[in-house]
Formats: sequence, C-alpha cells, structure tokens
Amino acid sequence: MRGPFFGVVALLGLSLSAVGEASSPDTQTLQALLSEVRALRQELRVALNRAQNTQILLARLQIQEGAITRAAERLNQARQKLSDTQLHQKELAEEQKRLEESTPATDPQEQSDLLDRLNHVKSELEVTARAAHEQESAEIQAEQRLREEQDKLNALENQLDQLLANTDNPSGKPAASRR
Repeated sequence: MRGPFFGVVALLGLSLSAVGEASSPDTQTLQALLSEVRALRQELRVALNRAQNTQILLARLQIQEGAITRAAERLNQARQKLSDTQLHQKELAEEQKRLEESTPATDPQEQSDLLDRLNHVKSELEVTARAAHEQESAEIQAEQRLREEQDKLNALENQLDQLLANTDNPSGKPAASRR
C-alpha cells in the first residue's frame, strides 16, 4: 500500500512544482504591468500639473495684457493733455506778443484794458507753463509704468514659452532617454 501512496504524493509534488513555475511568469507580468501603470499615473500627474500651471499662466498673461492696455491709455491721455497744454501755451505766447506789439491806445481806458489783458495773458502763461511741466512729469511716469508692465508681460511670456517647450516631455526626462 505504500507504493501507490508514494506514487500519488510524487505526482502531486510534480504538479505543485509545475504550478509554481507557471505562476512565476504571471507574477513577473503583473509586476511589469503594475510598474507601467504607476509610471503612467506619474506622467499623468505631471501632465495635469503642467496643464494647471499653463492655465494659471494664461490667466496671468491676460490680466497683464489688460494692465498694459490701461498703462498705454494713461500714457496716451498724458501725451494728449501735454499736447493740448503746449498748444494753449503757444496760443497765449502769440497773444502776448500781439498785445505787446499793438499800437498804444490813446484812450486811457483802452490803455488800461490792454494792460489788464496783457497781465492776464502773462499770468495765464505762467500757470500753463507750470501745468505743462507737471504734465511732462506725468508723461514720463506713464512711460515708465508702461515699460514696467511690458517687462512683466515679457517675463510671463518667457515662462509660458518654457512651459510649452516642456509639454513634449511630460516626465521631465531628456527626450532621448524616454521610450
């Protein structure tokens, strides 16, 4: 009776060893698949992070473009005010010259009116000169502000360019080492 019993045990042992060998390739395949899934998950995480950063950067870019538009409008307004003031200043200077070159009035009232008008023009010319100086300063400040806003926009555009350059390589590894 021992003979058939040992035969069954031997046969069972061979079957178990065959099953153990068969499960080893399955385990290796599962491990390879698990590694691949983990790598894909990591790449997806990186890609989603870059997409989110790109969206944030695009929103900042849009806001910055609005800031540049407003700064450009302020500069144009400052230039227009300065131009208007300089034109008014030129008109006043011409009127002053005309009044000074006019023939002296024989009537004392006309002479007094002429002097009053000349003094008024001179006073207004001084006020206009101060306003023009202030507007020149405002224009310089507006130009500086526009340059600063454009520099900020350029920096954002450079960040966006770098981010877009990295979109072809979501894992951050050099392209040659990726499969």
